[in-house]
Amino acid sequence: MSRHVADTVANAEATPEKEQPFAALGLKPDEYAKIREILGRRPTSGELAMYSVMWSEHCSYKSSKIYLRQFGQKVTPKMRERLMVGMGENAGVVDIGEGWAVTFKVESHNHPSYIEPFQGAATGVGGIVRDIISMGARPVAVMDQLRFGAIDNPDTARVVHGVVGGISFYGNCLGLPNIGGETYFDAVYQGNPLVNALAVGVLRHEDLHLANASGVGNKIVLFGARTGGDGIGGASILASDSFDSTGPTKRPAVQVGDPFAEKVLIECCLELYAGGLVEGIQDLGAAGISCATSELASNGDGGMFVELDNVLLRDPTLTAEEILMSESQERMMAVVTPEKLDAFMAVVAKWDVETSVLGEVTGTGRLVIHHGGEEIVNVDPRTVAIDGPVYERPVAYPTWIDALQADSASSLARATDGAALREQFLTLVASPNLADKSFITDQYDYYVMGNTALSFPDDAGMIRVDEESGLGFALATDANGRYCQLDPYEGARLALAEAFRNVSMSGAVPAAVTDCLNFGSPENPEVMWQFQRAVEGLGDACMQLEIPVTGGNVSFYNQTGDQPIHPTPVVGVLGIIDDVERRVPSAWQDEGNNIYLLGVTSTELDGSAWAGTIHGHLGGRPPQLNLETEKKLAHLVQSAALEGLLMSAHDLSDGGLAQALAESVARFGVGARVWLNDILERDGMDLTSALFSESTARAIVTVPREDDVKFVGLCEARGYPVLRMGVTDGHGPEATLTVQDVFTVPVAEILERSRATLPHYFD
Repeated sequence: MSRHVADTVANAEATPEKEQPFAALGLKPDEYAKIREILGRRPTSGELAMYSVMWSEHCSYKSSKIYLRQFGQKVTPKMRERLMVGMGENAGVVDIGEGWAVTFKVESHNHPSYIEPFQGAATGVGGIVRDIISMGARPVAVMDQLRFGAIDNPDTARVVHGVVGGISFYGNCLGLPNIGGETYFDAVYQGNPLVNALAVGVLRHEDLHLANASGVGNKIVLFGARTGGDGIGGASILASDSFDSTGPTKRPAVQVGDPFAEKVLIECCLELYAGGLVEGIQDLGAAGISCATSELASNGDGGMFVELDNVLLRDPTLTAEEILMSESQERMMAVVTPEKLDAFMAVVAKWDVETSVLGEVTGTGRLVIHHGGEEIVNVDPRTVAIDGPVYERPVAYPTWIDALQADSASSLARATDGAALREQFLTLVASPNLADKSFITDQYDYYVMGNTALSFPDDAGMIRVDEESGLGFALATDANGRYCQLDPYEGARLALAEAFRNVSMSGAVPAAVTDCLNFGSPENPEVMWQFQRAVEGLGDACMQLEIPVTGGNVSFYNQTGDQPIHPTPVVGVLGIIDDVERRVPSAWQDEGNNIYLLGVTSTELDGSAWAGTIHGHLGGRPPQLNLETEKKLAHLVQSAALEGLLMSAHDLSDGGLAQALAESVARFGVGARVWLNDILERDGMDLTSALFSESTARAIVTVPREDDVKFVGLCEARGYPVLRMGVTDGHGPEATLTVQDVFTVPVAEILERSRATLPHYFD
């Protein structure tokens, strides 16, 4: 028990003039004044701690709420068909058929991962996994979306090694396969890397659990790891302010993770669910006990009484305020009926999970917390967890964006001879953002649990849910900060379209969306314009594709000094596949198959990998997007996969056709002969555009020769543009990628150049 004498409610009433460190806790003067107005007195130090973490940008979404509401407004009846749980809960839940559901969500752990990369990233994984547990699901996979600074900056290696080590350590120890993600390098993320983590779980419909505390007399139970001094105010406050130009100024202790404790916690929770021993449950992440108690109480039908002295501590010197704010990991809070408490305790004892009963549900409508026999918190929990500040931040059209958009890549020099195009091709293949990422991904376990159907470097990850029927799901995440810098509305739509396309390439049917919206300071009106436009773009695109946003995360203050990152809305798309045996890999494995290009190529090099890598250029407008065309492509590939016509399918995105070909030959060492004349003639462009344009709604697929007529007939019947553009040819040391009349590159050289980049900087 803490020896510190806490500030009591009675003392707060008697000393209204006492000065309080609200600014140091991240509260603005008007927010502090509002708290005093709500309470009718000054807050106690415990109440101030609770309000400060729960009203932080990270926890309250106070600058984004007014925009995020449109995700729940821009919906059609079809978008609701499979949605079991939407925004507002720990994670969204989607019905995938046969009585199965999938819950998934992506969240950020950006600022902690810059200060302490290993633990910041590790606890990011742990936190998102607990969100999945709290829905009643068994976690079955994780993914990560990473943005680092310039690859040759000395500090980048520190962050990369720490982040990748933290992700692999925590995920591998949990026994969860890492089935996909992204890794990008750009100097704009130098002082503010992005570490977004996604987790997904499966459950039977009847096992769904929600976070609420109802039923007067039901017990409030805290179980899992003991509460310590690590992470006090960590994610909640640290993620709610900017780093200055010389580095972070706010350095709360970053949380420390124990994946073995979390693994036990997973199994313990699943047994509690199976026994029907839990009425409501909430994980403890950002804001810790402050969050769990206020959210459970505000989502219930009464109030809550908590005795803080009953919290099991690792550090007995912690003050009441520190206990309330601690973000120690591997903790859960459950609501248990009195008659089931003994059975609950028997299960947690079986798993050797430490547990304490903190209090009970009341009918007062108040959250009351005692410490040392004194009342230190007495609040309406809604004012803490739900009815916090809502800001309509100033929005201003960026003064620089017109000039940026006018600076098109059309003025950049283009190679005309084969030798120069060959060198540009190899330069792109070896560039940090297109190079082989196995140096990173090989540190992750892809196949643990035995249900991984697709993983790195396929377009989407895929997991089998039911061994008997083969039912499964696919997941892909995408974002392009360069596109979003040029046009945040179109950039967000393009991120969704690419993830949608990647899921479709696997043979799955896209069904739902999660997002992690990474932006600069909301106090910058130009950043708020970027955010507003990105959310509008994502909402409009989801409605047109008729797939709902089930939840996600907003991460503001991603900037160093006055320099924000490129707006980076990460979009994850979940798709359903009836039988994972019909999955389609991204790369061909056999010789003698015909290669087809689906879709039309336009000269769209603005914001492209070619413009950035070859010319160091960013300007113009991102590729045009037609979502109806994207839907047609998805339906075409899904139909062809269902009929067993495809040996592989790979979308065209970063690096265009050239990169898709490079990845396709490198994966299994099977070469190809391709010709561009038909593309040049039909679509009217030069060789540079044919190879490197990043036009949307395109894919390359391989088809066995005996299925050519049937496949082409399927494309023609659906009115989708199709061109035979090559054949898979050659295997082994002599295999080549030959672009007829342009250049030839040995597959071995592609592999060597692509695989050398990351080890050169980080090994």
